[in-house]
Order: sequence, then structure tokens, then C-alpha cells
Amino acid sequence: MAHPVDPTTTSAWQALDRVQETFEPDLRGWFAADADRARRLTFDAADLHVDLSKNLLDDQVLRHLLELAGQVGLEERRESMFTGERINVTERRAVLHTALRAAEGAHVEVDGKDVVPEVREVLHQVYDFATKIRSGEWTGVTGKPIKTVVNIGIGGSDLGPVMAYEALKPYGQEGLELRFISNIDPTDVHEKTAYLDPEQTLFIVASKTFTTLETLTNARLAKKWLLDGLIKHGAIHEGDSDQALNAIARHFVAVSTALDKVAEFGIDPANAFGFWDWVGGRYSVDSAIGTSLVVAIGPERFEEFLGGMRAMDEHFRTAPLERNVPALMGLINVWNVNFLGAETHAVLPYAQYLHRFPAYLQQLTMESNGKSVRYDGAPVTTETGEVFWGEPGTNGQHAFYQLIHQGTRLVPADFIAFANPCHALQDGGQDVHELFLANFFAQTAALAFGKTADEVRAEGTEETLVSARVFEGNRPSTSIMAPRLTPSTLGQLIALYEHITFVQGVVWGIDSFDQWGVELGKKLAQEVGPAIEGDADALAQQDPSTRELIGYYRSQRTR
Repeated sequence: MAHPVDPTTTSAWQALDRVQETFEPDLRGWFAADADRARRLTFDAADLHVDLSKNLLDDQVLRHLLELAGQVGLEERRESMFTGERINVTERRAVLHTALRAAEGAHVEVDGKDVVPEVREVLHQVYDFATKIRSGEWTGVTGKPIKTVVNIGIGGSDLGPVMAYEALKPYGQEGLELRFISNIDPTDVHEKTAYLDPEQTLFIVASKTFTTLETLTNARLAKKWLLDGLIKHGAIHEGDSDQALNAIARHFVAVSTALDKVAEFGIDPANAFGFWDWVGGRYSVDSAIGTSLVVAIGPERFEEFLGGMRAMDEHFRTAPLERNVPALMGLINVWNVNFLGAETHAVLPYAQYLHRFPAYLQQLTMESNGKSVRYDGAPVTTETGEVFWGEPGTNGQHAFYQLIHQGTRLVPADFIAFANPCHALQDGGQDVHELFLANFFAQTAALAFGKTADEVRAEGTEETLVSARVFEGNRPSTSIMAPRLTPSTLGQLIALYEHITFVQGVVWGIDSFDQWGVELGKKLAQEVGPAIEGDADALAQQDPSTRELIGYYRSQRTR
């Protein structure tokens, strides 16, 4: 594969550098001078309506950004991804999360093999399993139907499914609850299994290799909880290994390709759903990792979810860059980070069901683009990545919006809202959703246009308070709207941000699909374990700070 283009050597980057030196954002002036600005900079992608007009760019900046995309080979690298080339170079893997949502009969090759038939085969296995749970055909060891499904995973095996489950709760089946265990803090297992009936609980253990420390530790704790509970209920007899194995087989399934390890745990390999090395964890919610979501919303709705992702894939792959929403949003992020000095990026969904979406994007964007070397091993030549964060509106308005409006830091923000509520409620005859969206519309306008000192004085404000009530404006935001929050629009939002992340990675010349940065801490955690347990030699090998902290822990821990 060709070496990445150093973006700073391109004529487009150098042009942007020159523009930035004298750049003075003026959203009030730009809108006043161009009555067509909002229309020109608003685009539709599938069902998403995306207004980019309140970002800090003019036609000159946009032109140079599009030139930059051409000069770093964005379109060529995009096609390499979609066609199965090994663009994850440090792991020598293709990057084909887009194949997970390919339509029945589509054709996508990896190393000369069409992967779509196998993808669809696994999906149908998941669908059959989910249908049995939802219909009550699948029962626990005592013949009772499953009422609670607990997904055990971490990282991409948790964040995607839990975010999507929370987002699509209105589409869930009544009487069927999902819970999610991820943290190795024993509190997580304790709380998530509290008050559950072991006879009606099923666990999904999601680990590709079936060796993930946190997931397998929690799975063993869940197994003990299950067997202890079944013994207490008289459902099985203590010491009867055959009954125990049968119980595990009825109450545990796996998402894994390590069938030998799955069998060792006691799970029937026939109830293990696989996926592939060209699926990164943070890109896997549309694979068998989404089994818990399929159980929650059903196969038909999950197909709508995949269809939404596919629609955004098609837009990203075929729309001209000047009208390509993921490409434009990714390029604007580059402008904000590398030329305007933005270090963080807020995602503010005006939809309570999307309350886990910012956390999901933290992994997607920061694990993907938090890199300091390019994919050829050379150091990067630019700043990379942003700190993604956020909370639902209107909660955030009473917390951190102060900093976004009047602080000294530039915080680009994506606002997400839906025209139709999931639950239409009235307050004294007032449509509460319209009150909610009034805040959505008002916040982006206030960020963009602010309030001048003269406008503050005109309100009768005492002169000593004028400066405190001035809003300078020119705070950038993107508004994303859709008719309603559905499985399809959620899929579109996920794919949108996947492709935005990809665009930024291409510009920076980094491999957005590896995650070596998470490995060192895992390795050291295993090495420090003996020191915590009291091994003097292991303790002596630790740095002074770690030794002191372990000493404090051991002095305070009670058994």
C-alpha cells in the first residue's frame, strides 16, 4: 500500500494555513451578506437533514478543504475500504464493517472470497435464536421462558449494544428486559444481577477470542450466580455436574469464534455466533455483537437498522464530495482541530433515548483517531483526534453550556434532534416536544450569533453588568435532524460518524482501525496482580509510586 500523503505538504493545506493567519469568523456578517447560505450549506443524507451553515467556514475555506480531500486521496482510500483492501495495515486486515450490513445478494470480496453469504448466514442464526427467546420457545433449565437477557462484554462488545438498546427502547418487547455488564468492578455484576430470577435469565458472553480478561471474569461470576441461584431454588442439585452443564447450556450463549474455549466454559458451540477479524470492536454493533439488540427489537427491526447504515454507506460512497455529508463533516472537523485550535467536540442529542450516544462516539472516534504515528510508522505531522463528550439537551444547558457560550475555549458542537417525539405529551395544552425543540433551535442560534453589548444595553441592563451578559457568538455548530428516532435513523447516525472518523483519519494519514494504545495497560495489569496479592519480588519490580499505592491498598483492605 502506498505511503500516506503528508497533508502539511499539500498546496491545499498551505492555502488553509495562509487563510487561517487572517481568518476572522463572522457568522452574523456572512448570513447577512448571503441570504442563501443556510440553503447552500444544508444537505440531506438518507433521512438525515444536516445544516452545516453555522460552522466557521466561508466558501474559500470550503474550497480548500475539498482540494485537500483530493490531494490526500480520500476517494481512492474510501474505495479501498469498501472493496476489502487491507487498509488496517498494522494488523494486516481488511476493514469491512460496511459488509456487515450489505444487502442479501450483494458481493464483497476479501482475499478473493465473497464474505456476504457468510455474514448473512450468521445473521440468520442470530435471528433464529432471537425469535426463540422472544416467542418463549427457548426456555431455561426449568422450562420457564426467558425474561431477562444480560449481555456481558466490554468496549465495542458493550458500548454499541447498550447505546442502541437504550436508543430503541420504544421498539422493545414488553416483558423482556436487557441488562449489560462490562466493568470488572464487582459492583457491576452485583447490581446487574440484583433481583433477577435465575430460572428466567440468559447471558450473552461477547468476546471474539473468549479470552478478554474483564468479560471472562464477569462471565465466571455470572455462572456462579446462576448455579448458586438454581441450587437455592431447587432447580438443580448441588454437586450434580450434569445438571450444572445442562443449566449453563440453557442459560448462556456466546458471541465468539473460539469454539473450543466456548465449549470449555460449558456453552454449546451451536449457540456461539461468530464474526471476523475485519470487524473492529467499535464497528461491530451490526454484527453478531448486536445479538442482544436483535433480541430486544426483533429481526425485522434489526434489518431496518442495517438498512439505515447501508443507506449512509451508499451516500458516502457515491455522493460528490461537495455534497457528501460525512466527507464535509470530517473535513470541517480537520479545519476546527488543525487550524482553529479546537481540542474537544461536543455531541448534544436533544433526544433522551440517545443519552449513551456521546459515550459510544467517544470510543469510535478517540480509539480510532487517537494516534501519534501514521500508518507507515512515521510520526504524524499534525494534531490528531478530538476529545468527544456530551450529554442530552436540555440537561447540558444547566451544566456545561456556559463554557461553550462564553468560555475561552472553542468547542464545536453537533446538535441532534427529531421532528416527531417518541412520546407526545401535553402540558396545559402545550406540546412539550415543541418546547423541547425550541431549546434546540435557540441554542444553535445563540452560539452562532450571540448578543452584542448594544443589544444588552437596549434591554435596560446596568452598564456594570453589560460585559458579563455579552455573547460573542461565532461558536460553531452542526444541526442534524430526522423525522423520528427509528432503527433506520439510528443506523444512519452510527454510519455517519463512522465515516466522519474515517475521513479525518485519511487526512491525517493514520490507521483509524487499530488500537494498540489500549494494550499496554492490559499487560501491566496482569503483571501487577501478584504484587497486589503480596508477592514481594513482584512488588519490588514496580515503580515507587505504584509500590506506595499498593502498600496503602493492602493496609486498608479488610476481608
